[in-house]
Amino acid sequence: MAISSLPENSVYALEKLRGLLNSDELSGDGKLPTERALSETFGISRRAIRRALEVLEAEGRVWRRQGSGTYAGQRPDGWSEHVSSLVAGTDLMEVMEVRLRIEPQLAQLAAMRAKPDDIDRMYELTKKITASDDADSRELWDGALHRLIAESAGNQFFLTIFDVINHVRQDEAWQTIRELARSINKTRPVSYAQHMAIIDAIAARNPMRAAEAMREHLLMLQESLIRITSLDARHQQEPLTEEVG
Repeated sequence: MAISSLPENSVYALEKLRGLLNSDELSGDGKLPTERALSETFGISRRAIRRALEVLEAEGRVWRRQGSGTYAGQRPDGWSEHVSSLVAGTDLMEVMEVRLRIEPQLAQLAAMRAKPDDIDRMYELTKKITASDDADSRELWDGALHRLIAESAGNQFFLTIFDVINHVRQDEAWQTIRELARSINKTRPVSYAQHMAIIDAIAARNPMRAAEAMREHLLMLQESLIRITSLDARHQQEPLTEEVG
């Protein structure tokens, strides 16, 4: 069926888009497929898709960036546009120091406020991390899990701070060094167990245990990153040492 002859049913389009927004199918940055792609996926006209998106935008469920596309969630504040330059001015160890002070508190709040559906999704996301067979996919689902925990904490200001920190995941250098740390230090099975411990504590409504489990998880990651950066520094120094000798 040609796109131009597709039916116009904006109510149906709105229902399908709501389902997409409530699923785990969006990319890590929350970007929706193009109107054309949505039209082809749902078998409905682009006009109906566009109308449904206007409703969702009015509800605050999506926002649009000129020349970039449509994104899930509310439009970021103006200062968020400077997040990239902010992140570029720091390093991985600084990011980990901040995460260690923010995310255990988010896990603690999530243990008090997470809805049963949120907890079910946390378990599902942990399975997706384990099932991922490449670095990009692992980073995507790992980020989605940590963000869901942050979102379940029920504190919008905390969530905004988390999103600034989490923005570093878009940096290819971060992804490369994280995957190297996973491989060399063989932390994937441990990381899975730690994720499960965090979620189990949240499900048990045990704030202190959730915070401590998150802290242990992030400390392991921090230690792995320190080992990798130290190893890299030694490798960079080896040629110079040989020349001097």
